[in-house]
Amino acid sequence: MESMQGLRRTHRCGLLRSGHTGREVVLMGWVQSCRDHGGLIFLDLRDRSGIVQVVFNPGQAKAAFQKAEKVRSEYVLAITGRVEKRPEGTENLNLATGQVEVIATQIRILNEAKTPPFYIEDGVEVDENITLKYRYLDLRRPEMQRILELKHRAARVARNFLDRHDFLEIETPMLTRSTPEGARDFLIPSRLNPGCFYALPQSPQLFKQILMVAGIDRYFQIVRCFRDEDLRADRQPEFTQIDIEMSFVDVDDILELMEEMIVHLCRETAGISINQPFPRFSYQEVMDRFGTDKPDIRFGLELVDLTDLAGACDFKVFANAVASGGQVKGINARGCGGFSRREIEELTALAAVYKANGLAYITVTPQGAKSPITKFFSEREIDTLLERLEAREGDLLLFVAGQPAVVANALSALRLHLAEFLGLIPRECLQFVWVVDFPLLEYDEEEKRFAARHHPFTSPREEDLLLLKSDPAAVRAKAYDLVLNGVEMGGGSIRIHRRNVQEEMFAAIGLSLQEARDKFGFLLEAFEYGTPPHGGIAFGFDRLVMLLAGKKTIRDVMAFPKTQSAADLMCGAPDKVSPEQLRELRIKLDLK
Repeated sequence: MESMQGLRRTHRCGLLRSGHTGREVVLMGWVQSCRDHGGLIFLDLRDRSGIVQVVFNPGQAKAAFQKAEKVRSEYVLAITGRVEKRPEGTENLNLATGQVEVIATQIRILNEAKTPPFYIEDGVEVDENITLKYRYLDLRRPEMQRILELKHRAARVARNFLDRHDFLEIETPMLTRSTPEGARDFLIPSRLNPGCFYALPQSPQLFKQILMVAGIDRYFQIVRCFRDEDLRADRQPEFTQIDIEMSFVDVDDILELMEEMIVHLCRETAGISINQPFPRFSYQEVMDRFGTDKPDIRFGLELVDLTDLAGACDFKVFANAVASGGQVKGINARGCGGFSRREIEELTALAAVYKANGLAYITVTPQGAKSPITKFFSEREIDTLLERLEAREGDLLLFVAGQPAVVANALSALRLHLAEFLGLIPRECLQFVWVVDFPLLEYDEEEKRFAARHHPFTSPREEDLLLLKSDPAAVRAKAYDLVLNGVEMGGGSIRIHRRNVQEEMFAAIGLSLQEARDKFGFLLEAFEYGTPPHGGIAFGFDRLVMLLAGKKTIRDVMAFPKTQSAADLMCGAPDKVSPEQLRELRIKLDLK
């Protein structure tokens, strides 16, 4: 191996163009590939900016040629040479540097490399466990480096936008106290306070509200958050969010400014123009029409409520569901009337995953509606069903009966499945939508109490405040989510800023006055010292970049993600610690 003494990189590989012709350059990077063509060696040198072709000619630099013969893929090199135009007819129009090449005069091998476990290039199918174990190699791929650059630009654009709008970037603690509600906390034992634990923050929620009390009327932070929960494609135990809080605002103020920020961010980072204003739907409307509070509105296949008709028909499955407080809803799978029995059984199995007891269907044929269930309906009832679902010849009508949550979940899943199958989703479209007026509380059947839908610091709508004690389920929150293509990108709310209302909220979720004071006494006390009305939002930064980059999992846009079991395969975390460390923290692991 050779040192870099006396050398300084003067150019990046991927930035060389025809205008550099004749210049002496020093390049440093990794060997993408080597080719020996009749006494000339062609080497593609790669750095973060791209690739350039380097030519070794024994007639011009014999020593450099002989050293280049020993080079293999992923060797780290420093190359001195002269930029020349490629001979006519040898240009590579698919390469940004394809008009030029570097005629090498000197080469230094800065480090050798073993043969990598996979090719360092885009489009290679490799088991994810291998790419995560050798993440430092996976990150060398141009695609991964482009994604990290995109993420960097997105953070910079968001930061500059908020700075122009008079926000202050303020850090909040990583070591805080564990509080009830939300996901499980990651706990950290305190050596200096035996038996006591810190918690890593699920979000800076309490601290940003305290900053509003402190008079910092516009705060933001691009911050790491931690949640000990089961993972899926868009979840990781640690993630990044753009955290924002503002004083003296209401819902419209926040939504309008955040919409402006998102549009600016998409345009400046990915060159994507987004139409404004974003559509706004109430929680109840999206549940009625799409069966989910994260609606993908890029396509139709909306849910149609048939409960009134179903309750009066002779089909017992429908009638009994309605009689027990349930619903019957349907969707029109346009043009799917030719589905086979096996295909319909597959749809039934999908609905069963979401606890639906069955999937009824009607096929619209030239002879009319055909189905095992049509005999339970009068001709007029069938005509009304077809009219409600805007059915025509060749359509397949699908129905689910049951409790509202089951109906919504099953039909929402069927809607997305059919949209994928039928090719109804425009892939290049980014469709943002605001969902507002969420329920403030939801009933937890396991714990037999109400829990906060978002978090217990969310303000109820003023006109619903009196219902907090008498009818908690009816209270609407001043809460809002931003959804992009069926994925929740962020959420927030106007916060409670008066002590009496906050105490009522704690009581509604089952916290006694003493428990509330023990857990949140500092916040309740702060509310007695002139707290302004305030609210905010937090955007899932990784999710946003994931969709801008056209990826399906946030693991693809994080430098060092965890697996589905929250393991880091590269460095072997989590891992056991020594008995000495445990003793120092006064922790025993022999709990039965």
